[in-house]
Parts: sequence; structure tokens; C-alpha cells
Amino acid sequence: MGLLECCARCLIGAPFASLVATGLCFFGVALFCGCGHEALTGTEQLIETYFSKNFQDYEYLIDIIHGFQYFIYGTASFFFLYGSLLLAEGFYTTGAVRQIFGDYRTTICGKGLSATFVGITYVLTIIWLLVFACSAVPVYIYFNTWTTCQSIANPTKTTASIGTLCADARMYGVLPWNAFPGKVCGTNLLSICKTSEFQMTFHLFIAAFVGAAATLVSLLTFIIAATYNFAVLKLMGRGTKF
Repeated sequence: MGLLECCARCLIGAPFASLVATGLCFFGVALFCGCGHEALTGTEQLIETYFSKNFQDYEYLIDIIHGFQYFIYGTASFFFLYGSLLLAEGFYTTGAVRQIFGDYRTTICGKGLSATFVGITYVLTIIWLLVFACSAVPVYIYFNTWTTCQSIANPTKTTASIGTLCADARMYGVLPWNAFPGKVCGTNLLSICKTSEFQMTFHLFIAAFVGAAATLVSLLTFIIAATYNFAVLKLMGRGTKF
């Protein structure tokens, strides 16, 4: 009974909002990092195979892609650590400790720590908004390309000539304007859209975008929970079960 009673008290005082936010954060970051990494690799292969034969045309793009991949590695490590710290802070600011070890008074250091987490999470959310916006850009580019392919596959739905329907990587800044050929048109573009590489890369970017959105929601949840917990600690001087 002692063990069961202890577990029951822990569950009563568990920070469910922080638990949900942590799970959502880990899921979102894993989806964003894993799918984003593979989608960038697929984009590199598509550019090399279909849009440019000169390595100098996409050398800078490859450096950017590799930079983003290193950023993904760091993001995964950072969020795993920071999410764990936020979850621990959520447990600290609940009534679980008070119920198990008796009534307690939070210290000035504890309040300062909670305030620090609120501030860091707020800044991190602003930064992640930019990451979320950037993750929408490749989805937009691939969606436009896919839409063009649908117009080529169904010529009766468009008044333009099939030969004039193109996907120009230079237009999006992916390749420099002097890159050759830089664009693919007509039936050649349709054949690219039908490849497994294009389809997989497109869906991976969508999944990475969803992962970024899930991470953003988790950060907003962390902000709400941490702010509420800090307010209770400061104004009432005790833990909360949020």
C-alpha cells in the first residue's frame, strides 16, 4: 500500500500540461529533424540530377544544405535537453513534492529559476516562429512544382502550352541566374514529378513542416504552464498542479 499510495500522490500532483508539452515537443522535433534532414538530401539529389550539370552552379546551395543539416543535429540535441529540463521544472512547481515530503516553501532561487525558464522559452518560441516560417518555404516551392505537373498532365485544364509550363529553380533563388539549364519544362518536368525521389522529398518536407508546427504548439504550452506556475509560486508561495 505504501508504494501504491506514493504513486497515487505523484499522479495527483503530476504536471500534465508539461507532460503533454514534452511529449509533443519530442515528437515534433523528431519529425522536423528526421524528415527535414532527408528532405534536404533529396533536394540536393534532384538539383544535381535534373536542374544543373555544373557543380559550381549549386556548390553554394550544397553548403547551405549541409549547414541546415548541422543545425538540425544541434536542434535535436538542444530540444531533448531543454524539454527534459522544462519537464523537471514542471514537476518542481507542482504539489507533488509538497504532498510527498510535506508542506514546503519555495525559495527565491526557485522563483528565479522559474522566471528564467519563462523568459528563455518565450525567446525560444520567437526564434522557432522563424524556423516554422522557413519550413513552409520548401513546401510552397514543391507544391507549386506539383501543381505545374498537374497542369501538364491535364492540358485541357489550362490554356497555356505544355512546353511553356516550367519549374525554374533560379526563380526561387535555389540556383544562380546563370545556371544551366536551371529549369525543366513540359513532359520532362512531368516525368520528374512522377519519380519516387520527388514524391518522397515533397512528403518529407510536409512532414517536417508538421513537426515544426507541433514543436511550436508545445513551446506555447510550455509558456502557458510555466507562466502560470511562476505566478502561483510568486503570489501564493506554493506549488500548483498545472
